Amino acid sequence: MKNAILWVVALTVILGAALWAISPVTAAEQAKPKQVTKQQKKYKVSMSDQEWKKKLDSEQFRVLRQKGTERAFTGKYWDNHEAGVYKCAGCGQALFLSETKFESGTGWPSFYKPATVQAVEEHADNSYGMRRVEVVCSNCGGHLGHVFDDGPEPTGLRYCINSASLEFAKKKEEAE
Repeated sequence: MKNAILWVVALTVILGAALWAISPVTAAEQAKPKQVTKQQKKYKVSMSDQEWKKKLDSEQFRVLRQKGTERAFTGKYWDNHEAGVYKCAGCGQALFLSETKFESGTGWPSFYKPATVQAVEEHADNSYGMRRVEVVCSNCGGHLGHVFDDGPEPTGLRYCINSASLEFAKKKEEAE
């Protein structure tokens, strides 16, 4: 009986792995540019870990440089509704505009598109047994969060971003 159970478990694991490996690629995934790893890319802003630790606070370093994730509903921007630009906390590059921010109910700032196509890069992330797409700053390679295909129109994307990876520049009031 014990051997039969082991065989069933083994076959289930093998079948699950095979199905995962041949799962269909969505149209959104096909339209994305080829993903590169951080090891292949040289970023304009590049520092040693020691230099990053001097520039960033401990939470920013953990998220941006070590691919950490802040707890939901704890970041300073998840409920921010002011007009402005969200910039990389590591290098100051403009990443997202407030006009593209929406309420996702996830507890993290969510956007349906980056400020520009070149502002962020996407990398395959197969950590923790999941298939996700990591989002990084294209200027310094800092980890921002992940992008999912369950967002609103017009893109259908949800860029789920850690507040710790962002700085917010409030839009200046126009003179009347």
